[in-house]
Amino acid sequence: MTTKLTRLTTEMVPALDSLLTMKIQHDVPDETLQSAMAYSVMAGGKRLRPLLLLATVQTFLPGQIPQSLQAAAAIELVHTYSLIHDDLPAMDNDDLRRGKPTNHVKFGEAQAILAGDGLLTLAFQWLSDCQLAAEVKVALVHELALGAGPAKMVAGQSEDIAGEARQLTLPQLQALHEKKTGALIKASILMGADIAGVQDYRRAALTKYAVNLGLAFQIRDDILDVTSTAEELGKPVHQDEAAHKNTYPGLLGLAGAKDSFNKAIAATRLALDPLVASTDITLFEDFADYLEK
Repeated sequence: MTTKLTRLTTEMVPALDSLLTMKIQHDVPDETLQSAMAYSVMAGGKRLRPLLLLATVQTFLPGQIPQSLQAAAAIELVHTYSLIHDDLPAMDNDDLRRGKPTNHVKFGEAQAILAGDGLLTLAFQWLSDCQLAAEVKVALVHELALGAGPAKMVAGQSEDIAGEARQLTLPQLQALHEKKTGALIKASILMGADIAGVQDYRRAALTKYAVNLGLAFQIRDDILDVTSTAEELGKPVHQDEAAHKNTYPGLLGLAGAKDSFNKAIAATRLALDPLVASTDITLFEDFADYLEK
């Protein structure tokens, strides 16, 4: 059966990809830098984070979808920058991403760093000149900068590196991943809420939903690193254990990690309860269903 999320993906991902291609070509005049930036952006990601923004707008103010595409694309730029930098030799030292050589393998380490720098800053250029009201653009810039910045995503990466030297407790691991993985997922949903002018009580429910969805996403990723092949994931597997990283299977065992995933998914669904009476929550439920597959 076709889900609402499948329909949204079928409609929006080609539009996002077209916009990303066109605007990177237009806004990055240096051919080498443009090639390096476009290489990772167009490497075949699922566009989960921009789709979360668009799903939120579709749920609460669908008439704003066309004006929201550039903001959604900006999120993908930030996500891709983070992957390029995470893959660097100084970080995770990965040579495969989305089934292709990582950016530094393809273009060299220096150019990969610059590609990430370019994507991060270009994202805020796109937010500043998107077709939305000035006060909405300010809110979007703030939300994305907070989620991706030194209090959240960057802090999570720093804590992840520091954690390689010691065993974290479960609360410490959850707090780390709320920053490293969950913060950008939450920012994506709240940016959609900013565009749609969502009321405070709905925003509170969406925030709780986003936090638990981000946790479920990370636990699932940790499990797949143990149970999948590189061909299935499009990136190296069993890397976390080799790098002495703190993971849910490493801390809880595979069965314990699966139990934690199920609890996080249940909490994700429960967070939507305040919205049921007044809102069609199908798209949000579809994201939870997607993680359970």
